[in-house]
Amino acid sequence: MTIADDTESLPFNEDALRLDPGFADRFERDPNRPACQLYLISPPAIGPDFATMLDEALAAGPVAAFQLRLKGLADHAIATLAPPLMEICRKHDVAFIVNDSIGLAKRLGADGVHLGQEDGDPREARDALGKDAQIGVTCHDSRHLALEAGEAGADYVAFGAFYPSTTKEAKHRPEPSILGWWSTLFGIPCVAIGGITADNAAPLIEAGADFIAVSGAVWNHPQGPAAGVSAFSTVLGGAS
Repeated sequence: MTIADDTESLPFNEDALRLDPGFADRFERDPNRPACQLYLISPPAIGPDFATMLDEALAAGPVAAFQLRLKGLADHAIATLAPPLMEICRKHDVAFIVNDSIGLAKRLGADGVHLGQEDGDPREARDALGKDAQIGVTCHDSRHLALEAGEAGADYVAFGAFYPSTTKEAKHRPEPSILGWWSTLFGIPCVAIGGITADNAAPLIEAGADFIAVSGAVWNHPQGPAAGVSAFSTVLGGAS
């Protein structure tokens, strides 16, 4: 069954119909849906010691995926930095995701790619990367974009930013109810992103996020990245 089949009779005109904040409360969460997991995103720039930092962070608690998101670097420069990071991810059984570039993901043999709205179509990514690649799509605060991404074959959709972020300027601010709406109706996982910390993650987990994507709260943690991951492990463990 496709997303289109699921939603053939569902209205999703966001301008005309605002999402009921209590929509998901009317339904029982699927007990077979996995508990929320941590999706770690790199800082926007990395130094020579980052491989060690990543290794320590991934050893500190469960992490489902790591996304390499380096802004302002050409693909060939990122391709030089990526291999040791990929090896660390494989050692810890963490999916290695490339941000933005389908071509770079294919060149590296990455586990997947995360696409912004201007970075290509999930169908193109699937053709280039194969059936087993993990393909995610940024959907901001839009149910319509999420439905389109799901129909195009995305493996997950990402909503955000839910909170102010120092990592990436955000023009969209969804309500947590969009997570409950999505996870109640569809099997494709949803990712919550944007300014998430161990202190403010709980409402997003409770709302229905399948993954919480974090960056600054881990890499800028006062006790170091390992402590940052450990803090999220406590929150996620308590919510499971």
